[in-house]
Amino acid sequence: MSAPETTLLPAPKRRIHPAWIVAVVAFLALVGAAGFRAAPGVLMVPLQNEFGWSTTVLSAAVSINLVLFGLTAPFAAALMERFGIRAVTAVALVLIAAGSALTVLVTQSWQILLTWGLLIGLGTGSMALVFAATIANTWFAKSRGLVIGILTAGSAAGQLVFLPFIAALAQDPGWRQASMLIAAGALAVVPLVLKFLKNSPADAGVLPYGAEEESTPGPDAAAAGTGEPRQNAAVRALQVLKRASKVRTFWALVAGFAICGATTNGLIGTHFIPSAHDHGMAPTTAAGLLAVVGIFDIVGTIASGWLTDRFNPRILLAVYYQFRGIGLLVLPLLLSATVQPSMIVFVVIYGLDWVATVPPTAAICRQIFGADGSVVFGWVFAAHQLGAAAAALAAGAIRDATGQYTYAWFGAAAMCTIAAVVSATIRKDARRKDVVAVSA
Repeated sequence: MSAPETTLLPAPKRRIHPAWIVAVVAFLALVGAAGFRAAPGVLMVPLQNEFGWSTTVLSAAVSINLVLFGLTAPFAAALMERFGIRAVTAVALVLIAAGSALTVLVTQSWQILLTWGLLIGLGTGSMALVFAATIANTWFAKSRGLVIGILTAGSAAGQLVFLPFIAALAQDPGWRQASMLIAAGALAVVPLVLKFLKNSPADAGVLPYGAEEESTPGPDAAAAGTGEPRQNAAVRALQVLKRASKVRTFWALVAGFAICGATTNGLIGTHFIPSAHDHGMAPTTAAGLLAVVGIFDIVGTIASGWLTDRFNPRILLAVYYQFRGIGLLVLPLLLSATVQPSMIVFVVIYGLDWVATVPPTAAICRQIFGADGSVVFGWVFAAHQLGAAAAALAAGAIRDATGQYTYAWFGAAAMCTIAAVVSATIRKDARRKDVVAVSA
């Protein structure tokens, strides 16, 4: 007798692909790391009142933070490929917590350069937006633009969550309690990262979300795999920079993103609250306005990710930058002791545009540079933070020299127009031509 036939039933489908669990944990990690992004503008005035430090000194601490935030990013992307996303993320959160907690012990201005600048700069740099690009490129074969938009919104959500509490604590009982809140927020996410943030789809025994069974893992997913030897992270990051620097589109993205950083983290993120205070607005009220920016940033960034999956990213970038420039141009006319309807309009529009530039920029990096896309985005993001650092320091110097921020706002508006023009002139056929240049 022949053996009875065995009917093979299809394996039950997972209700939730592990990629989405990783995305949720990554979102929470970005929220936890974002606490300090809300802090400098709120804490500047209390620190000045207690220690007598100038705006320039405190702006220098923020600038060091932003420089390290940016320069760490491409190496962090390579480290994630070498040692895994989970380990790098956990260490980064611990650094942020340590830097914020140690801030309560400072008594000299050079010490704030070490805590705000060195420790938190290294930690936030390892948790930069390149982290979002790495997660999306590793775990998702489709909907990458949307995922990058959602993860980028994590930073905005962190601002939204922390900023009102930081402002309230800084006023009463004091800025030290506000610093400890930031440290607690970063540490709280570490257990979730260690338990649920897997390094690659291979670790979970699945393909990237949206990948077909017969397809092979993409280059970005392979880069984050486990068990295979990887080259030195610093060497890889520098080699990618050398290849990318031969491509004209890379420099266009660098220029645009430097201006993006100057007009968000560097200027508005650092100096909006002190500038509003100059016009008689209470710091808690100004902080509330920035929190509203965070709300609409979430909406705008997710919408930008959705648009990036469907439209030409270079056109999106040009539109975003130009709208931002218009907002900065009129901002000096809107600042006053009370919140007027025109200020609410500015906050909404600026919030929608805050980091809407990230999904199209990451998409162009992925399209042109392929397996190097995440590391290239790390270098582009480094330019973002260098621009932010320069703007934070320059705006502080302008405030000390002139007694107001007006020239800083006007200068930033002009730079946004430049970024819009540069973005619009990225070639439509950049992918076909520049891939040849990179491989040459």
